[in-house]
Amino acid sequence: MIEEQVNIHLSQVQIWKRIFLMLLFAVVITLVRWIAWIPILLQLFFILVSGEKNRHILSFGRGLAIYDYHLLLFLVFGTETLPFPFSPWAMSAELKLPDEK
Repeated sequence: MIEEQVNIHLSQVQIWKRIFLMLLFAVVITLVRWIAWIPILLQLFFILVSGEKNRHILSFGRGLAIYDYHLLLFLVFGTETLPFPFSPWAMSAELKLPDEK
């Protein structure tokens, strides 16, 4: 019985599409987390030099963090909304958690 259900689910195109997208976004989230070190180090430099945060770097860092959240939410099945570039960049900030059943 369980084996039949698994075979049925494995034959669905949607499952394979989701698996492919999850692998793709797993690579993207790794890259995003490496890229996040750029605003981290730049902001640290600005604070050491001027004593203040750079608002442009802060804005970029926040956007990157929100995008990382959207990626992770998609990977753990918390949303079916595809992350950027399949949806607008700003959409990540507007995501709502799905209702639990």
